[in-house]
Formats: sequence, structure tokens, C-alpha cells
Amino acid sequence: MYQKRSTLDASSKDVEYVNSEYGKNAVRLMYVRREGKVHCIKELEVSVHIRLDSVNEYLHGDNCQVIPTDTIKNTIQALAKCKGIKTIEEFGLDICEHFVTSFCHVVYCNAFIQELPWQRLQKDCTPHVHAFIYSSEGVRFCEVEQNRDGAPIVFSGIKDLKLMKTTMSGFEGFYKDRYTTLPERKERVLSTECLTKWCYLPCSEGIDYDCIWRTAHECILDAFAGPPDTGHYSPSYQKTVNCIQESILATIDQVAEVEVIMSNIHYSETDLSKLGLCNDKEIFTPMDTPFGACASTLRRKKEPETECSTPVECKPRYSAGWKSGRKTN
Repeated sequence: MYQKRSTLDASSKDVEYVNSEYGKNAVRLMYVRREGKVHCIKELEVSVHIRLDSVNEYLHGDNCQVIPTDTIKNTIQALAKCKGIKTIEEFGLDICEHFVTSFCHVVYCNAFIQELPWQRLQKDCTPHVHAFIYSSEGVRFCEVEQNRDGAPIVFSGIKDLKLMKTTMSGFEGFYKDRYTTLPERKERVLSTECLTKWCYLPCSEGIDYDCIWRTAHECILDAFAGPPDTGHYSPSYQKTVNCIQESILATIDQVAEVEVIMSNIHYSETDLSKLGLCNDKEIFTPMDTPFGACASTLRRKKEPETECSTPVECKPRYSAGWKSGRKTN
């Protein structure tokens, strides 16, 4: 018979807290920078979490050190006003620096920021001074984390990037057992929703985050599609992931590590025989679920020989689901 033990007390030697961060999720704001007639905008969703140097609020119900999440929200808005927002990465650095330097009992801060894909409206290649269009080529995001006694770690990334090619993809030679029913294919539609997240090398200073994001975006598209006139063959989702990672690491020297999460979007060839028609790979049916997914992280073995050559423990992770409250695959 099960015998009930006495209740464990977290202040005892039997248990310990592994993590106790908290914060405000999905703080939305739009920042407008006016430079004469020319206006620039950034619409953001910001989530900020902090960790305190004690857990008294958990153990004893003592809230005297707890910074309200409403204060965290107000701080985000105030920093946007006082510091401005050049890039989301620099804004994330401003947020983390504020919390770890303004409060002696805050030992860690994490800022996750995603930017809505507004682009400047153009007509006949002339940019409009104050009009914008919502046009998604993937959602830009960043994550900045900082310990009280450590240097900040910066991640940048692209999520919700949907890509497709209608040929030059297959899947053959895979392991088979008695439950395998999938046929081998030399020709298929390759479609995916991709998240790519990269970590910068330590001691990288003067980074042009906008330029690097655009370069990484281009690397992803080129690695997926290949040359515009011919394309290139993909033998699997996994190999396509590897091509993306190697392209970014080979092209951008400041990047230490690249994580890619790729969810496949299936398109099955529609059976038109019951209609008396032949389907020559022209009509497909999208299949939302179930879907396959793969994740991989690739990092440099050796960093450039500098005083800061020790590899940083980036450990990228997809935290958008928890911190934005939005549905993710």
C-alpha cells in the first residue's frame, strides 16, 4: 500500500528551484521615427522575462522584491520612447541592460522581440515617404539574454517563412520496416515552413544587424531553391536544412551557430480517375496534418583566433510559442 510521505518543503535539502523567471508577454507597440517628411516605422511584439536573486515570493509569499509585470510593460514602452528603436536586436540589448543594471536583485533578463513585416510602399521604384504595405517574407525576430555578471548573448532569426518548389526534390533509400508504406519518390513538391535562428560570436562589435538579417534571408532562399534557371536537387528535408546552415556560416563571419526548424507541408497528388481525368502532376491537395518536422543546430568547431576565441554556449531555442502566446507548429 502507498504510504503518504510528509510534504516536501522547497527550502529543505530535498528539492531546489531550477528556474524561477517571470515576465510580461506580447507587449505590442508601434514606433514611428520622423525624419522630416520621411517616416520610418517598426511594429513589435515584445516579451521580457527576468530572474531574481531569491525565490522568497514562492517560498514565503514575500513580494517585496517582485517587480510587477505591469512595470515591465511600462518599462518597455518608456525605453522605446527614450532610446528609440533602430533595430530589434539593439532594442533587446537596451532592455536587458536596463533590468540587470537598474535592479541589484535582478540576475538575468531575456527579451524576445518579433517585428511585423511592414515594408515601405513604392510606385515606379520610388519609395513613399510615409506609406507602408504589409508583405511577409518571413517574420524577423531576435532574442537577447544577459546575466548580471556576463556579456549579453544575441540571437537573430526568421520564422513563419513558407517556401515551395515544384520539382528537383525527392526522398529515396530510407529505412523500411513492416510498418513502412511510404513509396520512394524521385520527384515531389517540396514545401516547408522554416524557422532559422542564429547566434553571434562573442566579442562581435559594431554589428550591422539589418545587413546580416537580409544576408541570412538571401542565404536561406538560395540554399532552398538553387540557381534561378536550373535549381538544385534536394534528396531530403534534412539535407536542405544542412544547406541553409552551411550557407549562413560560410557567408556571415559573425555567426557562431545556426539552428533550423523545418516543418514540411504536404501536397498529395489528387486522384482524378473517378472523374475520368488523368492527373499529370497538375492538381494537388494540401495536407495540413499530420506533418513531419526536423530540427538541427550546426556550429563552428573553431572560432577566429582572437582574445575572445572561446565558443559561446549559445544553445538556441525556439521560445516564440511560450513568450508570444501565438500558435506555432
